[in-house]
Amino acid sequence: MNLKDIKKKLFTIVKFISIPLITSAIGLEIWNIQTVTTNSQLPSILTPALIIAHIALSAHFVEGIIVAFYAPSQNQHPLKYGTYTFFVGTVGLLELWENRDR
Repeated sequence: MNLKDIKKKLFTIVKFISIPLITSAIGLEIWNIQTVTTNSQLPSILTPALIIAHIALSAHFVEGIIVAFYAPSQNQHPLKYGTYTFFVGTVGLLELWENRDR
């Protein structure tokens, strides 16, 4: 098994894990906003998960914006590729840069 095969399989695994996790982080953020607007509180056990969700969503958002700026130079639609990168994370950024190097 060569390095390209390993990288391809690893990227696929990361994509399948990242999409449900980032979707869950969005749900947790919406729940947090709802609790703030209704003057209630999230269970305290979810505080660490909420902190991780803040960090992950911020990082994915920045990656999505970066890719949206670079996508047109790779003949990709910026909104589509930016959204894709938001959900899969760094893998989308690496895929775009890999295509740029070819």
